[in-house]
Amino acid sequence: MARARALAKAGRTGEAAAIVIRLLKEQFGFDATGMRINADIYSLNSMNGTFEAAGLPLFFKFHQEENEGAMAGEYYRARLLADAGLPVDLPLHASTEAGRQILVYRRRTEPRFADVLRSLDVAPDSAAEAEALTAERGLNARLMEVFARSLHPVTPEQSAAEPIHRLFHERLVTAGAPGKLGGRFASFYENRVFQLPGTSLDWRDLKDLIFVVNGTRYGRTLGQLFDEAFVRLRPDKRADAGGVTAHGDAHNANVWFEKSSLAPGDSRTGSRPPGAALVMFDPAFAGTHVPALLAEVKTTFHNIFAHPLWLYEPDEAAGRYRADVRRDGDTLRIETDWRPGAVRLGLLQAKADQVWRPLLALLAQRGMLPPDWRRVVKLALFLCPTLVMNLRAGAEGGSHNPVSSAIGLATAASMGAEPDRADVLSEMLDAVGPD
Repeated sequence: MARARALAKAGRTGEAAAIVIRLLKEQFGFDATGMRINADIYSLNSMNGTFEAAGLPLFFKFHQEENEGAMAGEYYRARLLADAGLPVDLPLHASTEAGRQILVYRRRTEPRFADVLRSLDVAPDSAAEAEALTAERGLNARLMEVFARSLHPVTPEQSAAEPIHRLFHERLVTAGAPGKLGGRFASFYENRVFQLPGTSLDWRDLKDLIFVVNGTRYGRTLGQLFDEAFVRLRPDKRADAGGVTAHGDAHNANVWFEKSSLAPGDSRTGSRPPGAALVMFDPAFAGTHVPALLAEVKTTFHNIFAHPLWLYEPDEAAGRYRADVRRDGDTLRIETDWRPGAVRLGLLQAKADQVWRPLLALLAQRGMLPPDWRRVVKLALFLCPTLVMNLRAGAEGGSHNPVSSAIGLATAASMGAEPDRADVLSEMLDAVGPD
């Protein structure tokens, strides 16, 4: 599957499709026809597509990470989420063999929630926004019910075994050298040159600069944040806040947006409320001992602060937004007109009210909230943009330009470092922290 993904990224989709067809035959006995590899802006570490087999329209997806063999047996545990009471699309077929891990679903006609929200970023619609936020609140309520029911003490060994760490700390580690900061950090940034609007900086200089973004000063450098994350997000250390049953990677490109055609009050809706609802899929990092403070970090960042446009559509962002960069001694000053839009701030408010505040209160009530919870959450948020893809403009295999790179680095700094005055994230964390 790594080979198929590499070919697809290189534009050799016919060769990639041939590999997937052969794999489907070998793993499931499918004679796949009409194979189509999707050009998906949200698939930063995965690949998906559609095909037909045995007269059925089907959809496949797989997630591919470095050193993937270590995750054999940990992939695609949709059943545990369904058994916990979460709305999840169960695959028809799944292969968990290392290097050949793939899920096959029935093909849906509904949009992903990411696509619904993207349209609202560029063409706001109050009625559609209200419907989207209602669906979001419905999913948040289900999530918190499961978190409250499943929260339990975990051992360092149980925490370390959870695959969610491959989204955070393990992207900072090079195979065979677990005690040294490396991994994607080293290949993306170390000893590299950053092209930003109006200036060019070597990592050796950039890593030690304090960011001032639109006048707000952030009190830690990028170098300090990577060093701190490497220590504080170590998998065995994340047992201190207990574990929950969680998807772990339910960003909105892994969520279907379903609209019920039944009228309110129709008995056929059963326990599901009428209107729009969200259904998760691709639980590549799901688990029953997911560290509680990490469970909703990916959704908080990727559904809110990665938008509008800069992470997934950098060329589009560069045409809509500006970013001016100036080095001033030990400070990097960035001025930009990029902001999260109204629908994104609505999602943040819903996540704060329905998940973060009650989860932190529950942890405090049970004596399971570590004193450094805020640093842990902010450092995990910092790793979301910096390690999901290379933020350097013009990087091999990357897609960023100087403007989107500047926006991305400024956003990353605001995720990990504390500001000298209130910003969107600090206001949210201030509001949800237990008294």
